[in-house]
Amino acid sequence: MAAYKGTRHKDLLRPNTQFARQIYSGIPQYQLTILRDLTLSLGLSVSRNELLWIGGGWYVSHSGLLRIAHRRKCLRIHTCIEASVSEPSANRWVFKATVDLSATKSFVGYGDADPSNVSPLMHGAEMRIAETRAVNRALRKAYGIGICSIEEIGSVAAPTQSQRQARKLPPQPANGNCGGPKVRDRLCQIIRQHQLDPNLVKSYAMDFCGTKTLREATRQQVENFVAHLADWAEKDRNALLCQLNSYLPTKEGAA
Repeated sequence: MAAYKGTRHKDLLRPNTQFARQIYSGIPQYQLTILRDLTLSLGLSVSRNELLWIGGGWYVSHSGLLRIAHRRKCLRIHTCIEASVSEPSANRWVFKATVDLSATKSFVGYGDADPSNVSPLMHGAEMRIAETRAVNRALRKAYGIGICSIEEIGSVAAPTQSQRQARKLPPQPANGNCGGPKVRDRLCQIIRQHQLDPNLVKSYAMDFCGTKTLREATRQQVENFVAHLADWAEKDRNALLCQLNSYLPTKEGAA
């Protein structure tokens, strides 16, 4: 991840771990290891709901992303409705958000929401959700944050069978090929089953693992990513596709 790192974030390690154990009963140790890395790289708090563990994966919240933007002295954030693809009569909204880091460096994100991809509890708030998703995607691109924001998923569900199976994969020797043959085969199976773009999945994997290449990732990091990808693809493929599309090269997003 390219997010801000500083020694002061070490102050959050103990409270984040303790609070996570209290509110997330049965959280695996490897998820606490991931939390440690996220705490050091992002400097966000679990008790303030800036980092959340849901459905077997870690998510960043809108308030957490805004905290990072404030800390990094973001110049401005502005949004607009994409009228040509929005359908107010169907409560379908698409927003474009632009995050200006400076007068010459900007990142763009798009967010969409309609009754089919938001929680039933949030029906009627699709416009606000679409705008929030757009802002979150632009912020994550601007600051190189590899984990998805909680507002980008359509609904919250319990861990799925695919995730439980992925966690049970036997340890494989690290050999520079996505953690080992079985893990690599599982990843290829997910890509084929859900018709995902392998190049975008690779970019997402490097962000998730916090490495410049997959060869640099540890076996555990890759296994965690495969479990996360399988769970998300099964739970909300549309949200996953939006996440993957954020890695498409765009002129507006170029530094």
